[in-house]
Amino acid sequence: MNGAESVVRSLHAAGVDVCFANPGTSEMQFVDALDRTGLMRCVLGLFEGVVTGAADGYARMANVPAATLLHLAPGLSNASANMHNARKARSPMLNLVGDHAVRHRGYDAPLTSDVAGAAAPFSDWIKTATSPETFAQDAMEGLAAAMARPNGVATLIAPADIGWDAGGVVAPPPPPPEFAALDENAVTEAAGKLDAQTVLLAGGTVLEHPGALALLHGIAEKTGAKVLAPTSNRRCERGAGRAAINKVPYPINMALETLAPFKRAILIETVPPVAFFAYPGKPSLLLPAECEVMTLAGLDGDGPAAIEALADCVGASQRIAPAVLPPSPMAGAITPATIAAAIANALPENAIVVDESITGGRDMWGATQAAAPHSWISLTGGAIGDGIPMALGAAVACPDRPVVSLQADGSAMYTIQGLWSQAREQANITTVIFANRTYEILKTELFAVGANPGRSALDMLDLDRPNLDFVALARGMGVPAQRIEDAAALQRAIEDAVLEPGPSLIEAMM
Repeated sequence: MNGAESVVRSLHAAGVDVCFANPGTSEMQFVDALDRTGLMRCVLGLFEGVVTGAADGYARMANVPAATLLHLAPGLSNASANMHNARKARSPMLNLVGDHAVRHRGYDAPLTSDVAGAAAPFSDWIKTATSPETFAQDAMEGLAAAMARPNGVATLIAPADIGWDAGGVVAPPPPPPEFAALDENAVTEAAGKLDAQTVLLAGGTVLEHPGALALLHGIAEKTGAKVLAPTSNRRCERGAGRAAINKVPYPINMALETLAPFKRAILIETVPPVAFFAYPGKPSLLLPAECEVMTLAGLDGDGPAAIEALADCVGASQRIAPAVLPPSPMAGAITPATIAAAIANALPENAIVVDESITGGRDMWGATQAAAPHSWISLTGGAIGDGIPMALGAAVACPDRPVVSLQADGSAMYTIQGLWSQAREQANITTVIFANRTYEILKTELFAVGANPGRSALDMLDLDRPNLDFVALARGMGVPAQRIEDAAALQRAIEDAVLEPGPSLIEAMM
């Protein structure tokens, strides 16, 4: 077999059976190998950011990476924003990036460039294959790096001739990853610090285990400590019958106010919270300067196991406080409050919510605490344009679960091509566009730095002249779509859409 086929067979044997792809000439040997072996589901994205965004969503729900297939440094560069989001989410990702054949590199052909250099800012592991015989082993090293604790982004650069030359050898799967060992002394120390002036900050896999969250709230009830999650998280299992958790707010003044009372912070699979940006006269670190910070379980640790040990130490048991579902909205305008109520009441059981709603969704997290049980995945790295492709990846990972994608209109335009891939795959996705026709969050940021904006500044932040028509855009890519201007009608539209197979889009006019 050739090098490309050895990689495909090795990845499949290691549990990687989906490839999100936007291939070019230097990847044709992989296209051929994927076709001949039939071992992977291949999903085409019409832009590389769709490919990596879909791989991010897939990994968050499947807990294993998909492969991506990208074309040289320009294609990798197009993919990099959602590689960044995946890296911040600690989603496992394995990128296969084609390069010119070794003998062709020295001629400065039009697409010749520094592939490794393009990968470096957004990858935790990079390697360039050097022979067909070791190509599959290189891929297994990359897979091991992606799955290591904490998960990461691995990029394997594949010169074309290494893929097409004969001599490929199937490599064995890497060993399963291991968590860092729990420090029993840290458990004892943390138990002694728990009181009303202590905050337990928990992220990572803790939020993906309802039992761990319930136990965390039991610890808080027993000791008086408070519980918070980071602002941005890879995934959270939530809804009726599960313990709710509040997040550190995004706006810096709200974040500082929320964290101001605490003299101690105990970190579980997270790091000390930091402001998204610097602001005049505001600190970068959000915990009070005098706050004592300790780590119970690091990013590479087993947070649920650490919480169980801490609960045993203080004699706590699981606690789930009742949450109240907001009433369904009456007929009237679609606002952040009414759209949150409509979605909370419309969510079907076992849904996957993909949240890139930005400012229009500011009421969404609280409103949906008592919604039907669901998984919540959201933008992590701040590079907008992850929502539509992430919904595609989540739907591929969990084809038996409805996906509800909450999407800001400005962010949607970064990867709108993902709707075409949703239609081609007949993915069960209901996309709700929060159409406020502006980059509202940037207006807030403009005032936060003390600006007094004029017409030219606002023109750079408004999405008008012409207005975007998401109904036409969706239909043009094969996705049924409708425009809704009434909050009660919005709830009915979502309830109907999630029952229909395949994708659909609702433009909610705010």
